[in-house]
Amino acid sequence: MKTTLITNAKILSLTGEPPAAWMFIRGDRIDSLGAGEPPPTEADETLNLRGRVILPGLTDAHIHLSKYALNAGIVDCETSTIGACLERLATRVQELPPDRWLLGHGWDQNRWGTFGHRRQLDQISRMHPILVTAKSLHAAWANSRALELAGISEGTEDPDNGAIQRDADGVPTGILFEEAIDLVRERIPSASIEQIASAIGEAQARLWTLGITAVHDFDGPRCFQALQLLEERGELGLRVTKNLPVGLLDHATAVGLRTGFGGDWIRIGNVKVFADGALGPRTAAMIAPYEGEPDNRGILMIDSEELLEIGIKAADAGLGMTVHAIGDHANHVVLDSYQSLRRYEADHQLPRMRHRIEHLQLLHPVDLKRAGELGVVASMQPIHATSDMPAADRYWGSRAQYSYTWKSQLEAGATLAFGSDAPVEDPNPFWGLHAAVTRRRRDGSPRPEGWIPDERISLTEALRAYTIGAAYAAYREDVIGQLKPGFFADLIILEEDPFRLDPEALASVRVSGTMVGGNWRYQSFGGS
Repeated sequence: MKTTLITNAKILSLTGEPPAAWMFIRGDRIDSLGAGEPPPTEADETLNLRGRVILPGLTDAHIHLSKYALNAGIVDCETSTIGACLERLATRVQELPPDRWLLGHGWDQNRWGTFGHRRQLDQISRMHPILVTAKSLHAAWANSRALELAGISEGTEDPDNGAIQRDADGVPTGILFEEAIDLVRERIPSASIEQIASAIGEAQARLWTLGITAVHDFDGPRCFQALQLLEERGELGLRVTKNLPVGLLDHATAVGLRTGFGGDWIRIGNVKVFADGALGPRTAAMIAPYEGEPDNRGILMIDSEELLEIGIKAADAGLGMTVHAIGDHANHVVLDSYQSLRRYEADHQLPRMRHRIEHLQLLHPVDLKRAGELGVVASMQPIHATSDMPAADRYWGSRAQYSYTWKSQLEAGATLAFGSDAPVEDPNPFWGLHAAVTRRRRDGSPRPEGWIPDERISLTEALRAYTIGAAYAAYREDVIGQLKPGFFADLIILEEDPFRLDPEALASVRVSGTMVGGNWRYQSFGGS
């Protein structure tokens, strides 16, 4: 069993305890740590870190792992203008054989000032089907060839919980919202499990360089299969909490899967349900209409009664609930359902599961404290706030003061679990930490005190959301998220102490070492 002794370090627990100076690791676990000089011991590896900072490994509590991994091979359309996006697509199409799909991701009509149209993509190619997903993943832009393959025409009805954008004559424009995207997506040849596994293997290496040692994944069963393949080969180096799509709930209960089932690397999380859409395409479900759009209150995909029925079925099977909710109406509906579910758990002497709301982006004032009161995990992504603030101000108006309420959630007693929603955003957790502490973009906008500054939180609070809070949400707070004897040796090394930096410098912090389970997965520091 390999042993490692780390000395002359500043080891931060994030629990209020004084820093430790040394740590002894035996196998995949922390054996002991303390201040001063370590006791005499023999170790296979001894490292003098010369005062460098060690933190617990960080968790991305909301990532679409296979989508993020596979996105490395598609066109980056997160551009400042629609013209720049079209140029990138036109360049890539030259490399593709006829009839091969051209895929892109990242556009934002709020940034461009307009939606795209199928005719613009047709000018790039009519032979290649083209689909470009929006940054939010809640809208997509298709050319005529892709629409034809999907059977979308003037006579096609909108699917449940989706919409096909049409012009004044009722002709599809190529813009698809929510479930309508699947009409086209289902025609795209799927990557094989082997290809997904290979892509995830490459992606985890990128995540290690960012200090990420664990993730909560929200992709489907093919991603799950790929993760199992990697684990079988001994190639999985991230601890994965796998949330299950609600469409698989009956299958999961039939075979007896429960939240928390699994091993050291892959464990079952909660059941994932969508309550609404997103702010970007204005499909998030709202109590009052969007500013300047009196007929648009977004799309509510489920009501509280149906959500409660799903929650009861899951609770009876030992599965927790995770619900995507962005608009204030969606969040209200979810909180009402969770309140009823808590009563059901108590009445039937069932465990209080760690139910979650993913995003929790906009709340009505009456709902600000309810997640904390109900013991619901607030799974949020700080980088969304700085990306979305112009759209939030424009389309939510004065309601935006109740958006991305990290401080309010903490004060109400909710557990924060932070992530990125990659590939919607970049998974760099230090960008997220910067956003949480400053509520400013990395260019310093919008103002020195930040956007809605009362919702800023401290660096310790933000780091805890990436470590202790995320571990709690994964039912793993007894083995990850802290640096204590008996915990997995999942840790990161920083060249600079983030607590001594100006908050504006947090986004530039670099990781120089990442250990998962006692093994160095990334190492760029010097030591002896």
